[in-house]
Amino acid sequence: MEIALSWAEIAGLIAFAVSGYLEAERRGMDPIGHFALAFVAAFGGGTLRDLLIDRRPLFWIEHHGWVVAVLALSLLLPWLARRRARPWVERAVQWPDAIGMGLFAATGTALALDVGLPALIAVIMGVITATFGGVIVDVLCNEVPRIFRRTELHATCAFAGGWVVVGLDAFGTPRSVAIGAGAALAFGLRMAAVGRGWRLPAVERRDP
Repeated sequence: MEIALSWAEIAGLIAFAVSGYLEAERRGMDPIGHFALAFVAAFGGGTLRDLLIDRRPLFWIEHHGWVVAVLALSLLLPWLARRRARPWVERAVQWPDAIGMGLFAATGTALALDVGLPALIAVIMGVITATFGGVIVDVLCNEVPRIFRRTELHATCAFAGGWVVVGLDAFGTPRSVAIGAGAALAFGLRMAAVGRGWRLPAVERRDP
């Protein structure tokens, strides 16, 4: 189980770090901005989760090599700064974000279950892990966080993926399978929402 969690977290970190890097590139930031957004996207949600469930040390302090990996990744992607790559960057940023969201929704839920939290709270922890790095990135970029905007489904996809982990765990499914299934569902829903424009219904406002 620990091996499955570790590999899933590493994959999620890489995906979110690339997502943060691409967001910085999309906004024309300097190398410090690229690393800052990559770092926050990769570690922001997991840090908040660890604080809420009182998990010490924080996961990126316990595995400090992951910080080095994110820094190295930021330094190894300078070719994205080329002007001819920018149209591709605009299209590609959705993919690593969706991959990281799915993986972190599943691993965050699994970690919360491991410390004995109720199913609903565990799923909420998965959503926090999957989305709050992006919330911090949007705040740093002076934007309303995307999960609070009526655009394509985002946090809803993480919520659904978390419940898959809870359901399969209740039936004694191997943890690696539960994490993979939850991550796959969240990723699939997110990319379908991007492609088809799925969104939650708006609350109608009535003028006085």
